[in-house]
Amino acid sequence: MTQPTKAVRGSIIHSLGDPAVVGIENSHEYFEDGLLVIENGQVSRVGPAEALLKDLPAEIDITEYRDSLIMPGFVDTHIHYPQTGMIASYGEQLLDWLNNYTFPNEKLFENKAHADEVADIFVQELLRNGTTTALVFGTVHKQSVDAFFEVAQQKNLRMIAGKVLMDRNAPDYLLDSAESGYQDSKALIEKWHGQDRLHYAVTPRFAPTCSDEQLAVAGQLLKEYPDLYMHTHLSENKDEIEWVKSLFPERTGYLDVYDHFDLLGERSVLAHGVHLCDDECQRIAETDSAIAFCPTSNLFLGSGLFNLPQAEKYKMKVGLGTDVGAGTSFSILQTLNEAYKVMQLQGEKLSCFKSLYLATLGGARALKLEDKIGSFQTGNDADFVVLDYRCTPLMSYRMDQVKSLEERLFVLMTLGDDRAVQETYAAGQSVYQRG
Repeated sequence: MTQPTKAVRGSIIHSLGDPAVVGIENSHEYFEDGLLVIENGQVSRVGPAEALLKDLPAEIDITEYRDSLIMPGFVDTHIHYPQTGMIASYGEQLLDWLNNYTFPNEKLFENKAHADEVADIFVQELLRNGTTTALVFGTVHKQSVDAFFEVAQQKNLRMIAGKVLMDRNAPDYLLDSAESGYQDSKALIEKWHGQDRLHYAVTPRFAPTCSDEQLAVAGQLLKEYPDLYMHTHLSENKDEIEWVKSLFPERTGYLDVYDHFDLLGERSVLAHGVHLCDDECQRIAETDSAIAFCPTSNLFLGSGLFNLPQAEKYKMKVGLGTDVGAGTSFSILQTLNEAYKVMQLQGEKLSCFKSLYLATLGGARALKLEDKIGSFQTGNDADFVVLDYRCTPLMSYRMDQVKSLEERLFVLMTLGDDRAVQETYAAGQSVYQRG
């Protein structure tokens, strides 16, 4: 539908490139008093308000935001919507956590009404936290994906999701088969992939729960539909890695399992990658696959510390993932807070401009969507978030002390959370307003 041209005015920032590649000075564009012009849900122009206002018709609706920052919507490259109801489950590392909490919880999604309820809560949480695009795990049940896509389509969101493929090493009530997984996935692809702003991801849970036959089926689907995504887990936990070695002794390592079945490529996103050797990093880069860096869940489950400098060395695509429900917050701001600490524990720094990149354009590049989201380039979807610099008394007081944009961004990314999100827009339409 045609939308009237509109504009938003305020402080505006967006990422232009990876600071590790182009340098901090060339990595972003900032307008203290900026204007973002939107036509038919897409970015028409962005720049200094004083200059752009001269060319705009007087009747255009302009919304002004003070003491706020307008930036592209956050991109979450790894999250599990069925785990919304089990976030903050106590006391386990990855494999026990799956058996004791995750699998029993996911059984509930055989009931479509339950899936509908959780999908609605999940999408509201994403938008309340300023996330406008996410790569989402469903469960093994077809209806879990239907429920999620129905809510996302209603709000005209750019979202990616898929049905879990899992035919072994899990409770019988959660297993499919290679054949049923193929048929169910194919039906969902035909129904949802490319509808409005929705995309499908072939989703083998992880190598230990997939037989050779099922991994082959995942590869077959990717060949049949070349623009699909592939979404799975990789090298999250040391016990998990040893388990993969025992299950696939003929393969040289965990990544090689996926490589052997033709699951790597420009739309393949591998969550975690905490324990990667140099050869694996090189292969991920060669295949243009991406890693989802999930600091809150890696800390919560005691999995380890992601080596971002190693990823930069090999020029790997890296996005940011909250990984709810092992991740403990839907907030990308809080995820950046934890990412900074993960780097500190390794004697490394994470600048606010690298954080900006990971949360927006880096995530878009990881999802091969940089021509649609992640920045305010002309023609991109007008998906953006308005962040309130004075959302709490402490934030307001701290902002009075800052002396630079860099410091202001770092405070926002350290103290900010869902309370900082004043408004969220998708395709130029407001889809969440605080309060």
